[in-house]
Amino acid sequence: GIPDEYVVNVDWLPDSSRISFRTLNRAQNELDLYIADRFTGRSSPILHETDEGWVNPSEDLYFLKDGKRFIWASERSGYKHLYLYTLDGKLVNPITKGNWAVRGPFQVAYWFGKSVVSIDEKNNLVYFTSIEKSSLERHLYRIAFDGKDMKRLTWPDGFHSPVFSPDSRFYLEVYSNISSLPSLALYKNDGSLITMISEPKNAILEQYDIQTPEIFSISTFDGFKMPAMISKPQGFDPDKKYPVIVYHYGGPSAPNVINHWQRYTFFNQILLNKGYLCVTVDNRSATAISKKLENLVLNQMIGPQELSDLMDAVKWVKSQSYVDRERVGMWGWSYGGCYTLLGMTQSKEFRAGIAVAPVTDQRFHEPKWAEFSMRTPQENLEAWEKVSLLKYAKDLHGRLMIVHGTYDDNVRIQNTWAFVDELIKAGKDFDMMIYPMRKHGIADTPA
Repeated sequence: GIPDEYVVNVDWLPDSSRISFRTLNRAQNELDLYIADRFTGRSSPILHETDEGWVNPSEDLYFLKDGKRFIWASERSGYKHLYLYTLDGKLVNPITKGNWAVRGPFQVAYWFGKSVVSIDEKNNLVYFTSIEKSSLERHLYRIAFDGKDMKRLTWPDGFHSPVFSPDSRFYLEVYSNISSLPSLALYKNDGSLITMISEPKNAILEQYDIQTPEIFSISTFDGFKMPAMISKPQGFDPDKKYPVIVYHYGGPSAPNVINHWQRYTFFNQILLNKGYLCVTVDNRSATAISKKLENLVLNQMIGPQELSDLMDAVKWVKSQSYVDRERVGMWGWSYGGCYTLLGMTQSKEFRAGIAVAPVTDQRFHEPKWAEFSMRTPQENLEAWEKVSLLKYAKDLHGRLMIVHGTYDDNVRIQNTWAFVDELIKAGKDFDMMIYPMRKHGIADTPA
């Protein structure tokens, strides 16, 4: 009965006679859980979630085999935690709590990922991964259904991605850190090692002189410590001046600075070999530390809050004695492409930049993705106008290359056409590479 509502998840109950489904209103700040009879289609409301910003639909919903209870994940406290409910929607107790969040082992963005990796109903235990130790790491924990006796099971520091056996007795774990390639091992459910299946092949790094990043933090004007990392060429000389390339994504709860093997390490090595420094930083709404930080972009997606953090990062970069202040460039893809355009039009800090598949105006974006933080233009037009990058094209500083695939069904090519049109109107020179029949990843085969 709600206009334009989304059905975001459908799950079977263990008895296969009922299904659960979740609906999200168009503003995406109210989510409802229903259980429906498979045969009659009659449904009953079970749970209602709200958020002052938006509700992130979670994959963490688990109906227990006893047919009486389920485990549910919610960010109602400002942090994503697990809760135990009866089947009629009554809260039994919080399972996890604290100023930290549960987060999936393979989760890199807010819109997907299961933090619960196994449920041992016989012993009333939940195994889950979280950022309790550090937002830059992922560790495995065990806790009782009643929220007692929580224990961390994984060591050392880094990123642990476990996959459990169906009976919860064993798990396979992929592990890596910022300076070590992934390994694979088999463990008992108490965290004790059974056997190492595949050691990290770090000899490759030595063979090709691969330089791995250093993780640190950059303080903003108000004292928030943004996670950051820097890669330096082999034989780095602090008395020299190096040009810098900043890579940034910056989307809500989608961090890039994480203590696991970085996919861009090999790509960055090409830049290091050319004499560049490579810097990556996460603005506060991107860190995935809490829903409170994520909500900072409400009504200002790709806007002043994010720009302020980016400028603080650039200020730190340029303050380093070994940095050539006149040769700082930036690049990013998708949300990071937006950031590149934001930095190159609303500041004079960048000598050059590459924006791949950027959103230049939320009106060209998918309604689901544009409206979760901006609402609809009918109800929030002034905010939509404020964050549109089109009006800033005339203020472009530095050399820009814009890249897009014509069949992009995530960020439509109209975003680039409109921005390029404004650049032409303003008499701004730019470079452009268009990939016909390619989608958002561009490396895909032609459609």
